[in-house]
Amino acid sequence: MSTDAEGSRRRLIAILQHAYSGERAAGYAYNGHWKAVGDPGERERIRQIEDEEWHHRRLVGEMLRSLGSGPRRARELRAAAIGRTLGFLCRLSPWFLPMYGAGWLESHNIVEYEDAARLARGCERADLVDCLLGMAEVEWEHEAYFRSKVLGHPWSRVSGAWRQPPPKASIRAQEAPHVGDTVVAPLAGRAG
Repeated sequence: MSTDAEGSRRRLIAILQHAYSGERAAGYAYNGHWKAVGDPGERERIRQIEDEEWHHRRLVGEMLRSLGSGPRRARELRAAAIGRTLGFLCRLSPWFLPMYGAGWLESHNIVEYEDAARLARGCERADLVDCLLGMAEVEWEHEAYFRSKVLGHPWSRVSGAWRQPPPKASIRAQEAPHVGDTVVAPLAGRAG
């Protein structure tokens, strides 16, 4: 493996370790969040988002193992404490704050998985790219859900919202291989 590829591999592992623990924190936080909202539709959607975060954690764990690595214990403990604390605080805080916080975090998760996909390609692990981009797309959907909730609330006139991510289709479009200025057909199985 070249020096550049090894550097990409190390950075990929670091991002995946961060994501793995972040998904744990998110899972615990969303567990408290969906239990704290009163609207049945919101409860169900946030519960579904919790399930998707746990699924992402399993996928990222498999990727780490395939790279000969695993989670960082200290980060895991911190993530559990943060997630459970946030889940508890959802029951005490006004509706708007958990919705805003969740959307802001999800917007960062999109970028984290996009970065991981680029690093996977850079360390000759193209087999991970499609899954990483798929997770970025799911995080995009989470962000869009929370953005719609936040922007529908009167407090958003004061707070505004975090920076809006590019369209969902751009997640796959930026990964299309290029030769010079000519775009080569995207890899099989990639939808926009």
